[in-house]
Order: sequence, then C-alpha cells, then structure tokens
Amino acid sequence: LVLDLELRFRVHALMDWLQQQRVRGVRELTPGIRSLQVHFDSSVISQKVLLDILRRAEQELPAIDDIEVPSRIVHLPLSWDDPATRVAIDKYMQSVRKDAPWCPSNIEFIRRVNGLDSIEDVQRIVFTANYLVMGLGDVYLGAPVATPLDPRHRLVTTKYNPARTWTPENAVGIGGAYLCVYGMEGPGGYQFVGRTVQMWNRYRQTPDFNGGKQWLLRFFDQLKFYPVSADELLQLREDFPRGKFQLRSEQTTLKLREYRQFLTDHSESIASFKARQQEAFDAERERWRASGQLTFDAEPTVVSDMAAAAIPAGCEAIASPVTGSVWKQSSAVGQKIAAGDELLIIEAMKMEIPILADQSGEIVEVRCAAGHAVAAGEVLVVLRPN
Repeated sequence: LVLDLELRFRVHALMDWLQQQRVRGVRELTPGIRSLQVHFDSSVISQKVLLDILRRAEQELPAIDDIEVPSRIVHLPLSWDDPATRVAIDKYMQSVRKDAPWCPSNIEFIRRVNGLDSIEDVQRIVFTANYLVMGLGDVYLGAPVATPLDPRHRLVTTKYNPARTWTPENAVGIGGAYLCVYGMEGPGGYQFVGRTVQMWNRYRQTPDFNGGKQWLLRFFDQLKFYPVSADELLQLREDFPRGKFQLRSEQTTLKLREYRQFLTDHSESIASFKARQQEAFDAERERWRASGQLTFDAEPTVVSDMAAAAIPAGCEAIASPVTGSVWKQSSAVGQKIAAGDELLIIEAMKMEIPILADQSGEIVEVRCAAGHAVAAGEVLVVLRPN
C-alpha cells in the first residue's frame, strides 16, 4: 500500500465514465482515495450485468497521461498551534496518556519524526504546500483528507494511540501522510498543526456554501494555508458561516502528464527527502522501543482507600456513574451548593459527563482530584444535606 495519486485520478475517471453512462439502477457513486463504491439497486440491475459494465469501462477509460481534472486553489486561514488544540493536548495528557511521545507538542513531534531541523521548518512546509483534496467526509461533515502534491511537503506522523477523547471543531492535523480538517468536535488521532474556518455550514447559503450544499470543498481542490492569529481566526469563524467573510480561490486544471513530468524532474531531491524522513522515523520508533513507549496499556482503575471509606453519619455519597477519569473538579470542602450545581466532570468513552448535586447542602469531603482515574460506583463527593 503506497500513496499513489495516479490511482485517485483513475478512480475519478471511472466515476466520470459511469456518470456519463447513466446506468439504470446505479444509485450512488462514492469515491475513496484508491477505490470507488458503486451503490446499486439489485431489483433493477443484477450484479453480473453491472460487473460487465465495469469491465467495459476498464477498456474505455482514457490513457492515464490524458487524464485532466478541474481544480480550485482554496486559500484557508490557519491559526498555527492554536490555543484550542493546546487545550485538547492538555486534556489528553491529563485524562488519557501523559507520557505519549507526541506530547506536550504535536508540532515538535512532527519535526522529530520527519528529520527537520526546527519547528520553523514544519511551519514553512505546511504554509508552502498545496494539499490536494482526495476525499471528503473523513471524520464527518465534509472534512477533507488531503495530501501535498509535492512529495517533499508530505510530512508523515503516527496517529495518537489511544485516540483523543476531544478535538476542537476545524482543528487541522496530520495522520500518516494525510492532512485533515475536522468537521466537528469529537475524538481524533491526527497530530495538530493548528485550526481553520468551518468546513460545513449548518445555517445558511453563502458565497462559499452555495448550490444547495452545506459543505465547503470539492474533490481535487488544493488547500493553501496562510497564517492568521488566534484572535483573528475567532473573528473569521464568527463571520464565515454568515457570509461576512469570503475565501479567495483560483480555478486551475490538474494534468496528470504534467504532474508525472514534475516528479521526474525532481526525482533526486524527492528521494533524498524521503530517505532522510524514513531515517528519522525509524530512529523515533527505536527511541520508543528503548523507553517502553512503543506499546501502551492503560493502567487498571483501582479504588483508593479514601474512596472506599465509610460515609459519615447524616451525609450522602455522590458516586461516579461510569469508569473514567476526572476532567474537571468544580467543588471544594466546605462549599455550599444547590440542587443542580455541577460538582465535577468525568471523562469516559470519549464523552464528558457532568456530575450534578441532586439536593442542596454542604460538601464535607472530596475524594478525587482532576486527572485521577475513577471506577463506576466509586464515591467522589460526600454531601451533608440541608
């Protein structure tokens, strides 16, 4: 399995051929990076007949050198090492894996595994590269999976292991040789470089979200990032879904013949970059092996003596409904609380679960702390009701 853009071009040519044929019974065509899913109605067309049509397509597709596809260069603002992504890393270190090799800085990890001299080199490559959108819908809601056209810009990484429980909406990350812009909040494993504007518009049609579609990008778009500050990005994220800010884009054509010639012309420097990259990647994995970080096993949750201690007379125990870890502690001994007040938040199964007081009273004991693992049924807070 290798990253081969020619396969994506061939998938596109096959999809285009089928669309032109208007085959009765074919309901949907979904291209992947190196595959095409053909969804068909077997009550209208049999599998055998459809396979015969696909075999005919193989004979009629244009020669690989003759394939051309329309492309847009879409300029996206990027807040480098955005504060929201740093919060996600902090949450991961506190609740999932504090000693992961990619923590506390994903960008430093990217620098190391790619054999680059400085973080500025990582930044330069990300802002120089043209990321070709090869798929849409990776990690939900029109999220692009993209890779640089120039192999010398293809930064490679491992993904988080285990995965993050939270990723900010529209975080930009690299996993393997691919870049993704997360369409929504959720779990994830790509190594962060920053954050950008929305890939999906929930609310309205705008100049960038038009033609009856809620997603921003198209297959074979080229993403070109430019730097903005974290505060500038927050304002752009307010304005963009409302149509008050419009992205700059340019129309072009990708010609496979020209791209193959580019690879030939720069073959020596491409090979040199890949060799250095592979050497750095192998050295990183050897460091993990030597330090015991190559594999990860979560430590079993053990109920502390304090959590298992008896409940004082006249008091009520507030227990954890699930096994997880304490993400946020909102209560303290001696604090007066009302029914419905948040006492703490448990992070479990890629969800944040608030623990609320079911009655008013005074907190007598807090038997946990932020970052600590807790078991289902474990006593977290002791409350003396009013």
